[in-house]
Amino acid sequence: MSDYKERHENEIFTKVLKAGRRTYFFDVRETKAGDYYLTITESKKNFGENGEASFEKHKIYLYKEDFKHFEEMFKESTDFIIGQKGEDVISERHDKDFKSKSFTIESDDKV
Repeated sequence: MSDYKERHENEIFTKVLKAGRRTYFFDVRETKAGDYYLTITESKKNFGENGEASFEKHKIYLYKEDFKHFEEMFKESTDFIIGQKGEDVISERHDKDFKSKSFTIESDDKV
């Protein structure tokens, strides 16, 4: 079986969030025992000195027993940031050509 097929055959559900040079993948996968878990992957596009694109990826695995605590801590952390700094993105205010680039893709097509 190909490496690609092995990596993707246990995907049940996928959502993609494109945000500038970063893309976030939310994938529901199935364990060998038939249960589900969530992977969140951040993929960041980089360009080498020769101009070739490469992707840096980071992945988090979340299992059902951790969902509630993860959700609570995520909400508490994001509420703290918004409460302290507001919703404006400071770094983007300094980019003279800034235009909002965040959007979601809701498609079954592979990205």
